[in-house]
Order: sequence, then structure tokens, then C-alpha cells
Amino acid sequence: MNHECERRLEKRKNENDVRDEFDRDEARLIHSAAFRRLQSKTQVLGLGEGDFYRTRLTHSMEVAQIGRGIVQYINKSEDSKDSKFSDYKNKMPSISLITAICLAHDIGHPPFGHGGEVALNYCMKKHGGFEGNAQTLRILGRLGKYTENHGLNPTRRMLLGVLKYPVSYNNLVNEHAYRKDDDLNAPYWLFKSDTQKPPKCYYDCDQEIVDFIFETVDDQEISKFKQHKNNEDKHRKALYKSLDSSIMNLADNISYTLHDLEDALSLGMINRKQWDDHFYDDHFYDNKFFLDRFKNKDLTYDYATNELFSEESYKRKNVIGKLVHLMISNVVIKPNGSGCDDPLLSLAVELTPEVERLREHIFKLVYAVVIKSDGVQQLEFKGQKLVVELFQVLTKDPERFLPESTKRRWKNAASNIPTGDVESAQMRIVCDFISGMTDDYAIKFYEKLFVPSKGSIFDRI
Repeated sequence: MNHECERRLEKRKNENDVRDEFDRDEARLIHSAAFRRLQSKTQVLGLGEGDFYRTRLTHSMEVAQIGRGIVQYINKSEDSKDSKFSDYKNKMPSISLITAICLAHDIGHPPFGHGGEVALNYCMKKHGGFEGNAQTLRILGRLGKYTENHGLNPTRRMLLGVLKYPVSYNNLVNEHAYRKDDDLNAPYWLFKSDTQKPPKCYYDCDQEIVDFIFETVDDQEISKFKQHKNNEDKHRKALYKSLDSSIMNLADNISYTLHDLEDALSLGMINRKQWDDHFYDDHFYDNKFFLDRFKNKDLTYDYATNELFSEESYKRKNVIGKLVHLMISNVVIKPNGSGCDDPLLSLAVELTPEVERLREHIFKLVYAVVIKSDGVQQLEFKGQKLVVELFQVLTKDPERFLPESTKRRWKNAASNIPTGDVESAQMRIVCDFISGMTDDYAIKFYEKLFVPSKGSIFDRI
């Protein structure tokens, strides 16, 4: 069997199953509970703000569409003898594989977006941390309900594709990055989120999954691929991603840049003056950046701006589509700098420098005006406080408050973990439970515990 298609737990296929292994990966992901829960998890704008704006689920579907588009563009270009991609034929992921990787990329994100992620890391920083991408790997390889102990039991190559940061928490964490607030009288849940961000990593307790991913790779290659760098007073940073992960990451970058822009425009959070000022400031407009650099007569600055701020929503959608196409059709494949021999570990798909400059410039505006807006930050803070308080209650008296199925896992952790690690293992069980909540479920669970007028013994939440 191809090593890329191997699974940690080999199971007999159903009779007359005509799908290949990556088709099966995609199917398992789509039918998983973790994937369905994304429909009730915040992307940027809070759930309930409107039925038009994106959730984690619709975002993930758009990332998958863009990821497929990147692979299709490269594959189509390979058909030409003069193609810049001709040396990379047969190295690209199949459409079903890249779809599965992209659809899975956010299933580990907790409720309330990055507010929930920071809150759980704050609670878990002495017990192995919490990070959304690490939780994605954990769901796929351990928690998903397709098998008893092997999660969705994906193929080796799918696991490599979702392993966005191939270095463990303990190898990247810098305790000095967790700066403490001076006010000792502040409540436990009150802290600045920027001081409690996790390193981008996988969990040390999931090393077994990562060992399987690299089981067929020699130690020297692994050492090259897992290089990381110090980051002064911040957490250390993993340097390299696999080929498939780089495609997923690029698709994600394109999606959250342009689709968050579209949501912000539809909500009126970005006006034309802000847009024009942002492009004048860095000489994008003066240089007619859209037209001169990309030779695209259908995407001049004035045309794009007029359409984006038109009262006709279809015009805005048309320009967003053109910008997505511009980015998909301006990708390059290049060595990632690791020095590995295996193409899956040594190659990366990126935007050309000038198109990446455009993407980053648009994102800077979205980040400043939307993501860092007081409204979005207030929503994140409410989620942050709620998650911390839930964690406090559930870890203080787990046998009293945890649901029965989670309580069994919490009890079993003590018998499966060496002495001294039991507390961290049980903390991880509670963390898994909270991180798997949707926004709505977390709110209802919180209200049942903390709000006297809410909750009943007959509630099914």
C-alpha cells in the first residue's frame, strides 16, 4: 500500500466501495459531528448578527473551494509543456484530499473565535496549552466518533496536510510571553488577550499521532522539517509547512481576506473614504497597482472600488470573485527552505510577491477596521469570560457538573496516564469538552449554571 494512504487503524472496506482512500477521508469529515458544529461557531461577526454573514462552516466550505481551485489551476497549467509547474506533476494532492484538508482546517476552533482560543489557553497553559490547529489534529486523530480511540482515522497524508505547525507546545512555548497583569485584585477571568496567546503548535500529549505521520520519514528529514526559531519575548515559531498544508493555508488566507472584506462592506463597517485613504497611503492607487502590475483591464482600481461600494450587491460579489480568481491564478511553487528531499516536506505553494502584497494590504484594512473594532472585540471578550468561568466550574467539581459521557473519559484518564500527569490529562478532557461546544451550546450551558432564571432539569442542551 502507498504509505500516504495508510491509516493508524486499518479497517476492512465495505464491499463494492469504489472510493479511493482520500474520497473516504473527505466523506468521514463531512459526516462528522465536529464539522457540523462549525455552523454554530463564530467566524468574525457574531452569530445572530444576521443570516448573511459567514460562520466557521461557510468559511471552511469557501476555503475548500479555493483550495480546489489552486490545485486545478496548477494541474491545468501542468498540461502545457512550457508550464512553470511542469516539474511538479504528480506531487499535487487529489481534489478529494485537498477538499478534506481544507474542510477540516477549522474543526478544532472553540466557541467564540479567538476569544475562546485565548481563554482555553489561559486555563491550560500549565497543562499543555490550547491551540485551534492542534485541536484539529486531536479531533481527527483521537476524538472524532468514527472509531473508539483513533478519531476519524484519516490517511497519513491528510494528517500531514492538517498538521499546520509541526512542532509541539513544549518546544515552542516561551513562559515570558505569558505576561501577568499587575492588578492582583482583578478577577481570574480578567486579562489582556494579547498576553495569553498560545504558540502555534501541536499538543505533546498527541505525539503518537505525529509519530505516525512521520513514521516513514528518516530522522534527518524530520529534524529539518521541524526547525523553529526564537522570537524574542514571544513564543518560538515553527518555520515550515508541508506542500498540502501550504495550499490549505493559502486558501484560508485568501478566503478570510476577501470574504471578511465582503461581509464588512455589506455591513457598512468599511466606507469608501477608508478604502481610498488606505490605498493612497501606500502608493497603491498612485501606481495604478491593480492595472499596471497585473495587466488586468477588468480590474482597475477605479472599477474595483466603484463596484465594491455599489448599492447593487451583485456588483460587489463580482469584484470579490475577480479578486479571488486573480489570486488563484497567481500562485507559485517554490522550495520552502527546509532543505528536505521529500517534495511533500520541501515545497510550498504561495502567491507571487506582488499579489501577496495586495492581499496583505487588503487584510490590514479589514484587521484594523473590523477585527479590532470595539464591537467585535467586545463579543470576543464576552466569549473569553464565559469560557474561563465554565472551565473553572467544570474543573473544580467535574464529577458534579460534567455530562456522563465526558465524566467517564475524565475518570478513565486517571487509569491511562502515568503518575504525575493525571491532573493535566483530566484538564485536557474538560478542555476537549468546552472546545467542542458551539457558541449557542456554551451560552445555554453557562446560563444553566450561572443564571437563576435559566435552566431546568428537563433541558436538553
